[in-house]
Amino acid sequence: MMLKKTILGAVAFLAVTLSGGAVQAAGEYTETYQQDWSFSGVFGTYDENQLRRGFQVYREVCSSCHGLDFIAFRNLSDAGGPHYSEDQVRALAAEYTIADETADGGEREGIPADRWPEPFPSDQIARDANGGALPPDLSLIAKARGISQPFPWWVFNYFTAYQEAGADYVYNLLTRYEEAPEGFEVPPGQYYNEYYSGHLIAMAPPLSDGIVSYDDETTPETVDQYSRDLAAFFQWTADPHMVSRKTMGFRVIIFLIGFAVLMYIVKRRIWRDAH
Repeated sequence: MMLKKTILGAVAFLAVTLSGGAVQAAGEYTETYQQDWSFSGVFGTYDENQLRRGFQVYREVCSSCHGLDFIAFRNLSDAGGPHYSEDQVRALAAEYTIADETADGGEREGIPADRWPEPFPSDQIARDANGGALPPDLSLIAKARGISQPFPWWVFNYFTAYQEAGADYVYNLLTRYEEAPEGFEVPPGQYYNEYYSGHLIAMAPPLSDGIVSYDDETTPETVDQYSRDLAAFFQWTADPHMVSRKTMGFRVIIFLIGFAVLMYIVKRRIWRDAH
């Protein structure tokens, strides 16, 4: 009886804790508009063209304030990512000047092995240029951010292999700048964002229709499209080996199934004469 009460108490405590945590988290943000991503689910993969468009938006709009500390130029040529050619990556890297104490003058031309250059020489200079706010590095932003869902809906994520929370967060953040509602005071240097926690954000709306020109004329040049492409790109920078990881996972599962069948056959053969 004591064991039964202990188990029931533990289950009740777990249910209250999980539901309470979900409700509390749900109060931090407004409703999240979840998107359909090419990389969703266990069979999802990155859309190479979308990653290239997202990189273009990052380079032309975001890179003036935000860095990509964990991405090197050569990563842009990796399979499963934007997959630029080695010549394209080499030419891209050469467009940037890299600080190097061993080079003449302390600077040199970039090479594919270099990491993406920082937009500011120091954090203090970055703060001074952005009204005291330090622009975060974006290479892992899709893993550092998530979305909130009321209980019990988030439970289903375990069965659908939901892994797009970071991308959904980035998309919603970029597309939900609005005029502040009446009576809501926005201090100087702050902007109203319906999705951001507290609704006040130091980053001005970075995107506007037509701000980036795509080579593919059939792709809309809108805030919505830019946000989708940028969110997908940041998902890749945060999880660049997703495709190979999923491929390896399938191979392991197939191996384990085959191994289990083999062990069952061996067991039956060894014990068939036992009585």
